[in-house]
Amino acid sequence: MLRTINFMGVRNVAFGVTVLLTVLALFSWFHKGLNYGLDFTGGTLIELTYEKPADVTQVRNELSKAGYNDAIVQSFGATTDLLVRMPGEDPQLGHQVAEALQKVGGDNPASVKRVEFVGPQVGEELRDQGGLGMLMALVGIMIYLAFRFQWKFGVGAIVSLIHDVIVTVGILAYFQITFDLTVLAAVLAIIGYSLNDTIVVFDRVRENFRVLRKATLIENINISTTQTLLRTMATSISTLLAIAALMVFGGDNLWGFSLALFIGVLAGTYSSIYIANVVLIWLNLSSEDLIPPAVTDKEVDDRP
Repeated sequence: MLRTINFMGVRNVAFGVTVLLTVLALFSWFHKGLNYGLDFTGGTLIELTYEKPADVTQVRNELSKAGYNDAIVQSFGATTDLLVRMPGEDPQLGHQVAEALQKVGGDNPASVKRVEFVGPQVGEELRDQGGLGMLMALVGIMIYLAFRFQWKFGVGAIVSLIHDVIVTVGILAYFQITFDLTVLAAVLAIIGYSLNDTIVVFDRVRENFRVLRKATLIENINISTTQTLLRTMATSISTLLAIAALMVFGGDNLWGFSLALFIGVLAGTYSSIYIANVVLIWLNLSSEDLIPPAVTDKEVDDRP
């Protein structure tokens, strides 16, 4: 039989760590701000194909010599494909950059596959819609958990998810990782992953209220968390290994996405134990909270 681990014995220390991480993340977020990508700020995207494997550093130097110092050059798929991102509001900027690269191509000329321009108004709209989508996801989760379990579980899950988002975005802001639509998708995926992890623990807590009738809430949480620990560790480690493979082999285009996921999975595993459960203790969850309300005789008589 697996020995019960006293997770909640260090909940005050964990709370101090949580507050510190959250404050630092918020400070980084508001002090440095997010490094929004072209998806949100507007700009030009150029996809180039070379006859031979392209040298990213050389292309970046060629653009700097041509006066385009803000260009971001990344490998895209094959070694002969490059992606150039540039801020700016000129729709013709992409064609000008492409012509400049074609002139200095030498024995490895470049051909343009596509040029896209995203205006700042469109980028701002995408940013607002992304934030609104995140808020709607959190509200929907709380409503679901309030009906599926009990409102105290909903509060615990939402506090946990907000922590995960703040910590992830705060670290991205500190290191000035480009925040684009792929990173936003990673943040939304983190919400789903962390919620799933939290619900597994919550479901076991609810079931143990029926089995462990004499156990206190803290004992119930310790036993429930211990019982789900192997499942949590197996899921988290396997997910982190897959994300690590993306970070190593996914290239520059998936770096921000995979890094955000990696941070979020770590934060989500921590918060499902030391934030969601601690909120249940603060709210003094009891077995009475899970008992359906009694039906009165009048309500029975009023039924059709």
